[in-house]
This record gives sequence, C-alpha cells and structure tokens, in this order.
Amino acid sequence: MDFSPILISLKTASLSIVITFFLGIACARLVVRLKHDKLKMVLDGILTLPLVLPPTVMGFFLLYVIGVKRPVGEFFLEYFGVKLAFSWTATVIAAVAISFPMMYRSARGAFEQVDQNLVHAARTLGMSERKIFWKVMMPLALPGVASGGVLSFARGLGEFGATAMVAGNIAGKTRTLPLAVYSHVAAGNMEGAYQYVAIIVVISFMVVVSMNYFTMRGSVYGKRKRRREP
Repeated sequence: MDFSPILISLKTASLSIVITFFLGIACARLVVRLKHDKLKMVLDGILTLPLVLPPTVMGFFLLYVIGVKRPVGEFFLEYFGVKLAFSWTATVIAAVAISFPMMYRSARGAFEQVDQNLVHAARTLGMSERKIFWKVMMPLALPGVASGGVLSFARGLGEFGATAMVAGNIAGKTRTLPLAVYSHVAAGNMEGAYQYVAIIVVISFMVVVSMNYFTMRGSVYGKRKRRREP
C-alpha cells in the first residue's frame, strides 16, 4: 500500500484548515459588522459562491488565476521561482478555496447568535472592539466556530474536483486520497481502492463524532447560560 496519498492529504488538510480557519473568522467578522444590508448580501454571496459551484468549475477559475501563463502564476514563477499550478501548493489552494465557505458560514452563524446585550455591556465598560471580539464573542461562539473548523478540515481532506483541475494527479506529489481512489478504480485495482476508501470512511466518521461533540458542548453551554440568567 502506498502511504503517500495519506500523507499528502493530511498535510494538505492540516495547512489548509489553518489558513481557512483564520480567513473564515476574519471574513465572518467583517460581514457581521457591516451595517449596509445590500452590501452584506452581495459580499456574503461572493464568499459563499464556492459552496454552490461545482468543484471542477472552481478548479477552472483557480487554474485561470495561478496557471503558468496567468498573472499570479507567472508572477510567482518569475520572481520567486515557484510554480503554483500542478504542485503540492496547488492542492492546498484548492482545499482552501473549497472548504472556506463552510468555515465562513459556520463562523458567521455562531457570531450572529451571540447575545448582543453582552456586547453592548462590554462597550459600556470601555472595552475596545478587538477585546470585545476576542474576550466576549469568540468564547461564546467557540463551539460553532470549532464545529465549522472540523467540517472544513474534512472538506479539504476529501476535495477531488478542484484538486484534479489545478494540481493534477501526480503520484507522490499531488495525489490525495480521493485521487488515489479514482486512480485505482480506473486501473481496475479494486483492492487498493477499498483500502483508501476504508481510511476515508474512518476519518469521516471521526469528523462526524467531533462535530456532534462540539454541537453538544454548545447546547450544554447555552442551557447553563439560561439557568444563570435571572
């Protein structure tokens, strides 16, 4: 059994979730704080678009941007000597692009459920907006944010369409677990495909358990908070 698809997938998902986590939180905070409803609706639509587009279409857009003959790809290749398309970096870019909307939507929903009375009380105490965000909003929204992070990690780990478009299916370099399953099935090696499928199923089950854990924690926290209220 070739373990390179497992290692590549884990490395890709691990780096992509770090990027997606903080990027999703930042964008969610920006949208929540917007006062203009129409601008909020348009920006939310743009940020959520990768969630509804077919992954291959997202891969096409990414390839159009970071391809060797495209502005971003040509810039990195000329000034840094880094080829973005059809490299391991491209697998991370694809995973971030596809998993970002889930992190963003989860974080936004969690922030919108925070009791605004607590936020207003913090402002009356003279706390800065940054402190309010990190000391008040984040602790209250943490179960929802963490659940979104877990889901985004799984989505990045299981990404196929965009990765195939922008990174290719290069053995030992860009072949992730889903691409390994596809390659083995295409080659008629069903036994090899079964092994990779089993690994994906186990990881997916662990993701579902983790999501349920964070959901239960959020529910328990909400019940405790209501009991403390007069």
